[in-house]
Amino acid sequence: MSEYQIFIDTILIGHSAFECGDPPMGVVSGNFLPMPAYGRFRSQFIALRESSQEHLPLSAARINGEVILSKGVSIFDCLTELEEIQVTVFGIAYPLYEELFPDFVLAYDRQYSIINNS
Repeated sequence: MSEYQIFIDTILIGHSAFECGDPPMGVVSGNFLPMPAYGRFRSQFIALRESSQEHLPLSAARINGEVILSKGVSIFDCLTELEEIQVTVFGIAYPLYEELFPDFVLAYDRQYSIINNS
């Protein structure tokens, strides 16, 4: 699975492999692996866990730096309580979603095919 970069403005704050996806919603999520720069912003993410983060200049990019066009990115920091931080990218349009995450699309298609053939 590919690794993706997470930025706040132009500052690289972490990475994710995006282990989960919801193709019809254009959503991917996964474990967030913070970089040292994340520490400067962590208190903001903890404070905004239950609130909108749309005002923050968050973005996700391919490892080559190409930004993934989306409606937004959010970080759910539960490191203290659950020992994990999750990142979600939502609103990735087709055909980009299928290009970046073909395994999620294939798994969804297989699941949908099984349900309709039952």
